[in-house]
Amino acid sequence: MIGINELTVNFGERYLFNKISFIISKNDRIGLVGKNGAGKSTLLKIIAKEQESDGGNVSYPNGFTVGYLPQDMDFAQGKTVMEEARSVFKTVNELNDKIDAINHQLATREDYESESYLELLDHLHHDNHQLQLIGGYNVDANIETILKGLGFLSTDFTRLTDEFSGGWRMRIELAKILLSDADVLLLDEPTNHLDIESIQWLEDFLKVYPGGVVLVSHDKAFLDHVTNRTIEIALGKIYDYKTYYSNYLEQRKERREQQLAAFTNQQKQIADTEKFIERFRSKATKAVQVQSRIKQLNRLDRIEMEEEDNTAIRLSFPPAPRSGKVAVEAHGVGKAYGDNRVFSHVNFFIERGKKVAFVGKNGEGKTTMIKALVGEIEHEGELKLGHNVALAYFAQNQAEELDKNKTVFETVDAAAHGEIRKKIRSILGSFMFGAEEIDKKISVLSGGERARVALCKLLLEPVNLLVLDEPTNHLDIKSKDVLKQALLKYDGTLIVISHDRDFLDGLVSEMYEFSNGTVKQFLGGVYEFLQSKKASTIREFEQKEKVVVKKEKSIATNSLTYEERKQQEKEIKRVQNKINNLEKEIEKLEGNIDNLNTKLMNPGSYSDELLVQYNQAKVALEKAMLEWEKNNESLEKLLQAN
Repeated sequence: MIGINELTVNFGERYLFNKISFIISKNDRIGLVGKNGAGKSTLLKIIAKEQESDGGNVSYPNGFTVGYLPQDMDFAQGKTVMEEARSVFKTVNELNDKIDAINHQLATREDYESESYLELLDHLHHDNHQLQLIGGYNVDANIETILKGLGFLSTDFTRLTDEFSGGWRMRIELAKILLSDADVLLLDEPTNHLDIESIQWLEDFLKVYPGGVVLVSHDKAFLDHVTNRTIEIALGKIYDYKTYYSNYLEQRKERREQQLAAFTNQQKQIADTEKFIERFRSKATKAVQVQSRIKQLNRLDRIEMEEEDNTAIRLSFPPAPRSGKVAVEAHGVGKAYGDNRVFSHVNFFIERGKKVAFVGKNGEGKTTMIKALVGEIEHEGELKLGHNVALAYFAQNQAEELDKNKTVFETVDAAAHGEIRKKIRSILGSFMFGAEEIDKKISVLSGGERARVALCKLLLEPVNLLVLDEPTNHLDIKSKDVLKQALLKYDGTLIVISHDRDFLDGLVSEMYEFSNGTVKQFLGGVYEFLQSKKASTIREFEQKEKVVVKKEKSIATNSLTYEERKQQEKEIKRVQNKINNLEKEIEKLEGNIDNLNTKLMNPGSYSDELLVQYNQAKVALEKAMLEWEKNNESLEKLLQAN
């Protein structure tokens, strides 16, 4: 499908890629892995023709299409969600516009037997046939399936995209790319803005996608579920493994161990040979053997050990200033957005030095509680910091909100005060920003590099309370581990939101579970908590919570009286019957329209009366479709209540 041929990219004197080559085939599900800044996003941009390389080329078959989702993009304005999704189908939209224009002319003209009128009918038939061939009649159904899979509700379809947050607008862009039916999808961190159900839906979608998939993700579970091939980028080279991520780690370890053993044995053989040559070089009786050994060395195919990238951030938090015994107190805390009640009457306190995690499914209020704590939003009840508590906050979207026009140094310098400004270069160096990197604009940094800049700002002054909302979102696996080790050594209080089980394991000793408008404390680590929920992963726990909610609703229904339950079941049956009748009516109308269209195309059977019947049938079909959608939404609400 796509050939990457000796691709080279230079950054100053450093190679980002040095003559790398590989092929992307139709059935490939490739996970690009490597440390932050290794070039994963750059490689996707080059394949997507968004960036030029310094050498080599990328070859594509004729008519080949690429769907590319970058980490950052500019969003379109002024369209509804449905209109924006439909914009992908340019050919379908053009055909629909032509068909509408022809129908308008046919409805207003009266020269039914003229040659131009008959030509219009011919064009109408041709355009309708073309629309059917390219699946134009299924467009809205496909759009609905994908938008709902990514978490949108039917009521969202008619809302302007301007009303949505950046994360939800990225979902719209992802939907457009999935709808494009491209030959290969290039997805850069597609799960960053998705909730648990949407991630699982995307996994299933990509598994059966008919084209190739190349993705960058630091979500190990997502990589394992989707990919069948792993390409590691390190020090300008690539290492290609025909397997999923977890197996790649094992194969990589085994390969390096075998390579090291072979290298060590050969080095011993070379040393012994050189020792023999040096010892007997001057002895005439050994001249033949010496020359033989010299030739042997010259012919030797020397094993070279691959250079391993061991660079990593060096992170340690300053000693925490002394604070009171209680770091955070909550008394009767509540929050609602209009009619949406997030949580009510929440009470808890967190002692000095504790490391706790807020867990629960998306939308239950974890981030809302943190925003209330740091003073970003108003709330009910009392939520306060303890005596002498100094707080540092890492927001979920902090890396994305950095000023893209500033350099790395300017960004950190602007947040620093006092004597710490003299140490900024040293601090940036510990985050792998050297003399060249500190002058880079934020706009050219990768997502992981931006996350490192945002984390760096946490070290600018000593604090005794760290509040971190999804701090590992853009970090590579090595950087995640460094952050975890630094937090383990941190002697202050920690509140963290994360779905990463490995990151939380051993780090936190208490969990606060956000569920159904309440917050419950769990004493113990993440594995004990998951065991209590009979779940193996945070994601599985969140999924099971949704099932529990549905069961609770069912129990609530069972508490209805016999007559009330009977009436509810009667209403469900009535709506289902209405839907069945509408489907039969729609099928009948569609057949009638096809029949009338055939007759209108035949000059011998054409009549004004038939044209009127044709237009009346189309109006009736549109009305029936709207009624069908309305009843389906009613049925969905009744079933949820049931």
